[in-house]
Amino acid sequence: MTTLSNKNLYRFVMTVFAGLLIASTVFTGEKFSLNRDMLRRAEAKYGKEAYNRLISWETLIKQDNKSSDMDKLKKVNQFFNKIRYASDFDVWGVEDYWATPVEFLCKGAGDCEDYAIAKFFTLVSMGMSEEKLKITYVKAIQHNINHMVLTYYSDPEAEPLVLDNMVDSINPGSKRTDLMPIFGFNGSGLWMAKQRGQGKLAGNSSRLKLWQEAQKKMTENIL
Repeated sequence: MTTLSNKNLYRFVMTVFAGLLIASTVFTGEKFSLNRDMLRRAEAKYGKEAYNRLISWETLIKQDNKSSDMDKLKKVNQFFNKIRYASDFDVWGVEDYWATPVEFLCKGAGDCEDYAIAKFFTLVSMGMSEEKLKITYVKAIQHNINHMVLTYYSDPEAEPLVLDNMVDSINPGSKRTDLMPIFGFNGSGLWMAKQRGQGKLAGNSSRLKLWQEAQKKMTENIL
C-alpha cells in the first residue's frame, strides 16, 4: 500500500497518465523483445538475479501472447506478486517514486503502484486491449489508506476483476468490499470510478505537458 497525500496523489496520477501515453508504444508491439544492451547493463548494475527476472518477464510475454484473457491475468498476477513489497523510501530513498517495469524488476522490490503499472504494461504487451485495463486508485477501508490495483473489464459495462499485490486471487470488484474505488486511468483517459463499469471520462490531456520528464523516462532505457 502507499501513503500518498492528496497533493502527491494528483502528481502521481498525472505522471503515470503521461507516461502511459508514451510508453504504450515502447513496451508493446507484435514482437516484444528487451534490448540486449540494456540487459547487460541491468546485470552489471543490479546482479544476475535482476537479469534473470527480466528474461523471465520477456519469456512470459512471448510465450503467452495467444492465451485467453483470464489465463494472462492469472499468470501476470502470479508473476509480479512474487516480487517483494517495499516502500519507495526503502527502494529508492525518496517518499514517492514511480518505477517502470524494468526498474521494478531490476530492483526486485516495489510498492503497490509499481505492481499495478508493471501488470498493465505486461498485459498490453501480451496483446490484451488497453481499453480493458485500468490502473485504479482505491481506498483500503480497513487500513484507511490509499492503495493502487489493476482492474480488468471484459467489456465497458462489465464488473471489473481486481488484480492486487496484497491478494493473490483475482476477484470481482463486488467481492472486494475492503476496497472503495475512486478513479482509474490508462493511456486513453482518466476515469472517475463507479460501482460497475468504467465510470465517467474525466481530465484534460493538455495538463500532461507538465510531465515531460516522466514521458522521457518511459521512452529511454534508464537504469
